[in-house]
Amino acid sequence: MAVVVKYVVERNGVERMTFTSKKEADAYDKMLDIAESLEGLLANADVPLSEQQVEGLALQIAKQKDEFMQVLKGAKPSENKAEKKPKAQDKDSQENVTELKAKEA
Repeated sequence: MAVVVKYVVERNGVERMTFTSKKEADAYDKMLDIAESLEGLLANADVPLSEQQVEGLALQIAKQKDEFMQVLKGAKPSENKAEKKPKAQDKDSQENVTELKAKEA
């Protein structure tokens, strides 16, 4: 029998994702922290957005924070397209991720 170590990212009592490496789990947890902070910022925007739209937009910005940072620094979006190509390492790291469903109350 093999021993398997799993790292579970949990938010508000809900298991969000399971990883096989602590580094990947920490990175995902940090991304969720960023998304949570962005939700507060977007909720106060003068643009009428539903709660779902705010959550989705915040999560998407957090997932692509590096690309957003480049644009905010003045780079044109077309310059970032070359960086969007998935790396072989990214593909391998996604193989070790197991997405979990939210527990029904």
